[in-house]
Order: sequence, then C-alpha cells, then structure tokens
Amino acid sequence: MISQKMKYALKALLVLADEAEKTKPEALTIEEIAKRSGTPKRFLEHILLEVRNAGVIASTRGRSGGYSLIKRPSEVSLSELLRTIDGPIAPLPCLSRRAYQRCEDCTDEATCRIRKVFAEVFWSYILILDSLTLDDMMKSTAVTEQVIGA
Repeated sequence: MISQKMKYALKALLVLADEAEKTKPEALTIEEIAKRSGTPKRFLEHILLEVRNAGVIASTRGRSGGYSLIKRPSEVSLSELLRTIDGPIAPLPCLSRRAYQRCEDCTDEATCRIRKVFAEVFWSYILILDSLTLDDMMKSTAVTEQVIGA
C-alpha cells in the first residue's frame, strides 16, 4: 500500500508534468501546485524537497520562482519515486534490494517458505512497478486497461 505522502507526491508531479507539456511552461509555486493537485500545502514543502533532492524537480527562487520538472515524465520511475518517498517496498526485509536485512527469526533463507512465497508475489509486483513511469500515469486510462484488462 502506498502512503498518503506518496499520493501527494504523485499528484504534485502530475501537475508539474502537465505544466511541462505546455508550449510555455512556467515554474509553479507551492500554492499553485496545491490548488491544482488538491493537495494540502502544508505537506507539499517537505515532499517537494525530497523529490528535488532526488533530482526529479528543480526549484527557482524569486518573483517568478517555483518548482518545475527537470526530467522527462518517461524518465521518472515510479518504483524509484516510491522508494524515495516511502522507503523500502519489499514485504520482507530479506527481499529488499536496497535495504536488505536478514530476518531476526530466520535460520535459513534458502529454505524459508515464508520468504519463497512472498518473493514470488513481490517479484511479479516489482516487474510491473519497475516498468512504470510518470508518463504512464499521465496516460493512466491506457495503463489501467492493460493491467486490469478493462
């Protein structure tokens, strides 16, 4: 399950991606992003700072300052963004790519039946998630139809 913070990050990025597609895109203030995305302004400052530190957006100071997308939507991986905002996404610490930890109560990972079952489910999930980008979200009806066969 993704956090509310991640949902706010995605909503803000979709607003910035829509702005980036305009003929004359402008940097957007936090207030404008909050208004367009329906996201509370008080949460956006921290979220946008994290996304900026991840190299996805840039901030500009001054009168015409604000935030803008610096990567193309097709270059913004949803799995990387999810890890940036919510941390590890594996259901067990022993399955995590970047935050691996041996489970305290596990005596042998190779024979752990819990790990094996969750690994199969997780790898299926991660294959799909790793293939999705912000661009796919912008075309969300096409993605939804592919995933659920609508």
